[in-house]
Amino acid sequence: MATKLTREGFEKLKADLNRLKTVKRKEIIHAVKEARAHGDLSENAEYDVAKEEQYKLERRITELETQLSHVEIIDNEAMGTDRAYLGARLTLEELAAARTVSYVLVSKEEADLAKGKISIDSPVGRALLGKKVGEVVAVTLPRGTIQYKITKIER
Repeated sequence: MATKLTREGFEKLKADLNRLKTVKRKEIIHAVKEARAHGDLSENAEYDVAKEEQYKLERRITELETQLSHVEIIDNEAMGTDRAYLGARLTLEELAAARTVSYVLVSKEEADLAKGKISIDSPVGRALLGKKVGEVVAVTLPRGTIQYKITKIER
């Protein structure tokens, strides 16, 4: 099954993969060589730590390569602004707090609340998905139920 990503999310994952392969891999190889130079490997904790880091790095590289080989990039230009779909920027009015918030609906791989990117798999993302401007959405969270009114949908 293909992972749906925005163009920005796809480029970010590609850049991360490139950084891991070109920079981080060299750093870890150097750390393994340094630790190996300290002698007896059977009692060399530094070597064990470096090898474990190397294993984790290679596993992450493989995960990213697999993920990137099964990506479907969503085309925001081809999507309308009539409904909230993946890649849409939503302006919401939080009714109880009388404040406005803005979120971009993204896949879980791209989610970053600090940047206003929420996953369509999150409670808020699921509740907003497919809704239209003017609709009021109630989202049940651990801290209670929040009602949002969708005031704007952009691509």
